[in-house]
Amino acid sequence: MVTEGKEKWFETTLRVRYQETDQMQVVYHANYLVWFEVGRTEMIRQMGFTYRRFEDMGFMLPLSEAHVKYKRSARYDDEILIRTRVIRCEGVRLLLGYEALRLPDRELLASGETHHIWTTTDLKPVRLERHAPEVYRLMKQYEW
Repeated sequence: MVTEGKEKWFETTLRVRYQETDQMQVVYHANYLVWFEVGRTEMIRQMGFTYRRFEDMGFMLPLSEAHVKYKRSARYDDEILIRTRVIRCEGVRLLLGYEALRLPDRELLASGETHHIWTTTDLKPVRLERHAPEVYRLMKQYEW
């Protein structure tokens, strides 16, 4: 985890695979959402949890909305830094922020947000602070 002012970022790296690119070897736009999911999964792991543990505890975290703002193109074999942070965790909602940067110069390629709903495994919305207070406290700790 990296702290910048009030913001607490979780970081993970990946390398652009050939299959993620188009004929011009530029990353296909939808792959940024896949990379954001990688960042989200690794953020949760770095917090000491896993999606599997969430499911074992009886809840899920489905996506309800996603936004991406593209700045520059990533290309085949670039090393990418994915930064993820908790923007807000309240009630049944979780809002996360992301950045995708090209290494080594940390050039911003894309930024975005994903909105999630805490649910039971039957996909019924659930208030996290009641259903899993330890997870709620953890998310609030990293909120900025």
